[in-house]
Amino acid sequence: MRPIYLDHNATTPVLPEVWDAVRAAPSGNPASAHGAGRAARRALEDARERIAALLGAQADEITFTSGATEANNLAVLGAPAAPVVASQIEHPCVLEPLRQLERRGARVEWLPADARGVIAWRAPSEPVFACVMLANHETGALQPVREIAASLPKGSRLHCDAVQAVGKLPVNFRDLGATTLSASAHKFGGPKGIGVLLLKRGAALSPLAFGGHQQKGLRPGTEPVPLAVGMATALEVATRDLSATRAKLELLRERLWLGLQRMCAPVVLNGPEIGAPDALPTTLNVSFLGCRADLLLMALDLAGVSCSTGSACSSGSLLPSPVLRAMGVSDDVLRSALRFSLSATQTTEEVEEAVGCIAECAARVRKG
Repeated sequence: MRPIYLDHNATTPVLPEVWDAVRAAPSGNPASAHGAGRAARRALEDARERIAALLGAQADEITFTSGATEANNLAVLGAPAAPVVASQIEHPCVLEPLRQLERRGARVEWLPADARGVIAWRAPSEPVFACVMLANHETGALQPVREIAASLPKGSRLHCDAVQAVGKLPVNFRDLGATTLSASAHKFGGPKGIGVLLLKRGAALSPLAFGGHQQKGLRPGTEPVPLAVGMATALEVATRDLSATRAKLELLRERLWLGLQRMCAPVVLNGPEIGAPDALPTTLNVSFLGCRADLLLMALDLAGVSCSTGSACSSGSLLPSPVLRAMGVSDDVLRSALRFSLSATQTTEEVEEAVGCIAECAARVRKG
């Protein structure tokens, strides 16, 4: 069987247009005063403006980073001290910096999530630093970021990890009401090694690294111009027709789920129901009851189907999902869950082929 890649939440193939843009980008140092440096600076600032326009931000609110992990660490560890409110369904590159704050003495309130994977938000009575992702990386559940931002007391800050949403759904930094927002190029067809942190005008962060004047000193070091150009190009391609993209992805997600229900029962859907408006259409999290997820994952890999048991950035990617654990699912559901994540470049025929392979592998694993 031809390989079928169903792990696009982990990373996406680089788009052909992006490779072309990266190769054509100036190779000079954008901090240099000579002609090659000035050409690189123009390309860098053009990429910054293009990304800002697509994300509803101002160009001077964009800081280039090496990816989402650096952006999230900078947003969390560089924020002014304040009581923290967050949930266990956040990505590890948000959870771990928050636990660092906890170890340093910060007060962190960990909120639960409901059975659909949506944070159980309670509006605080004092100013806080809140961390709320926009789309969950394991279940696809969209979080009510805009409503949460509106409920925060004056003087609060809100960081939004929008990594799984950008390039797949309309994302407008200004409308969300967040103080900071992170995105990563390789989640929507861009190159690895480049991301952005959006920082609202008037807000401040303390840098985590020192040694250069670049990007107002917030993230010193020579900016990777070709990667920034590649990210801007990828975002433009990914957002050309988001409504059509979403419609196709919702069809593929429904086809995959109905096929698994028909051929792999008993199965359980983890997260928002099919067709729900508050669901990321790329993502389907399914538990194959009576079937160990780690064994099924390996069987599928050998058969040519790529998927995951959760975040690729978790410590030990074969461990049960901390997101599902936070949602309070049963042990059988927890230990039999796999995440399938789709791309609009895929076809219904490819999904049907994957369903048949998954059904064969699940049957073998269940038999032992």
